Amino acid sequence: MVRQSIHRIHAVHGRRRQKPVVSEALTPPPPPPPSPSPATTTIKSEPPTPLPAALFTTQKKKRPTPTHASPPLPFLRPRVHDQSGNRAVTISSVGAQAGMISKPRNHGFTSYSGLKAASSVSFESGSSFLGRNASLRASVAPRIVPKAKSGSQISPEASYKVAVLGAAGGIGQPLGLLIKMSPLVSELHLYDIANVKGVAADLSHCNTPSQVLDFTGPSELANCLKGVDVVVIPAGVPRKPGMTRDDLFNINASIVKSLVEAVADNCPEAFIHIISNPVNSTVPIAAEVLKQKGVYNPKKLFGVTTLDVVRANTFVAQKKNLKLIDVDVPVVGGHAGITILPLLSKTMPSVTFTDEETEQLTKRIQNAGTEVVEAKAGAGSATLSMAYAAARFVESSLRALAGDPDVYECTFVQSELTELPFFASRVKLGKNGVESIISADLEGVTEYEAKALEALKSELKASIEKGIEFVHKQQTAAASV
Repeated sequence: MVRQSIHRIHAVHGRRRQKPVVSEALTPPPPPPPSPSPATTTIKSEPPTPLPAALFTTQKKKRPTPTHASPPLPFLRPRVHDQSGNRAVTISSVGAQAGMISKPRNHGFTSYSGLKAASSVSFESGSSFLGRNASLRASVAPRIVPKAKSGSQISPEASYKVAVLGAAGGIGQPLGLLIKMSPLVSELHLYDIANVKGVAADLSHCNTPSQVLDFTGPSELANCLKGVDVVVIPAGVPRKPGMTRDDLFNINASIVKSLVEAVADNCPEAFIHIISNPVNSTVPIAAEVLKQKGVYNPKKLFGVTTLDVVRANTFVAQKKNLKLIDVDVPVVGGHAGITILPLLSKTMPSVTFTDEETEQLTKRIQNAGTEVVEAKAGAGSATLSMAYAAARFVESSLRALAGDPDVYECTFVQSELTELPFFASRVKLGKNGVESIISADLEGVTEYEAKALEALKSELKASIEKGIEFVHKQQTAAASV
């Protein structure tokens, strides 16, 4: 009875105290088990739920399935400490063959983890984006394995410099925030003609690895661009109610021309992402400027049309009650009105649409930008979703630069898929830019899609020629002075 009372007292205080002296008639309790050696760490966990065999079935497809087709999002990564206090984390590649988590890459993180794993392990805030293969199914939990680690804590291998030109604008600010969260970025250069210092100060407080530097005005543009690996250009005026992308041309064309000239002079080998509308014209403008400077590389000039893909994926998933992470709709053509052509017949996973659904979805995707402009009632355009889509394309470019062999995105590039000099389609990205253009998307399209493809060509051709003509006129005017 005495011993039971003593044990109750120990339980109340939550720790084992020195055993008091009791009557010799009582049998002493057995000694406590020896504590484990400080040099070892034991982590017990239940094995993950077995994956269904169907997930490992590979089907032949006419076109490669993108491994990172899902939009970027912040992720959470598991945290484990050994007894010395160092963090030691390894996420096993369970499900990698099923297209659930990305292949391990040498970027400091052993792998990327998805939000759905949070129910089974302890997490802390991380700093990357989810791709199609970076998410985990709800039934799969990552296995945490202790890993020997010496020195400081594991940190991302952040080795790329990204410049955002127009960083104080409606797209530039949220885009800067999303890029700041990437573990692949070492320096984030923010440029604008005004108000960029405050944006940089704000972003610099985010505890992610990249350093934030601000540059104001044309006199600092060259320093902003030196040594940069990726240049993103969202600069320009936004759309207003009643405005088309072509209405923006006269203002934004000059802005893009001057910025690309600076890129050609200071970082000609960088990937160039054009966001400024109208993309159907501003990309040809950029190409002509780079040609004049003698540094044009068609593999490294991109018109960012990712927002069309993001919208198509979202609307199709809503219409067919599908998981967004699983949906992939290629969008080809251009980046304005009827030149935006979602190939719904190529949707992954395979789904069927009635003629009415096809027409309804196509028109909604084509007019989604106008939908946002009207909803904001003159207060702006699609800034947040555009920043989200642009950040996804930046992350894809960085992964490609880092050697990821499976990066596919739709983008507006110089192309031979059609008779047009530029065309948006799915491409494979690599260290040197566009490695290949995926032609299979245009094979076996429906009658509706084939007619829409022919219908968009005349408008897209006119927009391309408008951009090229603008540069030639500027060159002629400069020569006559």
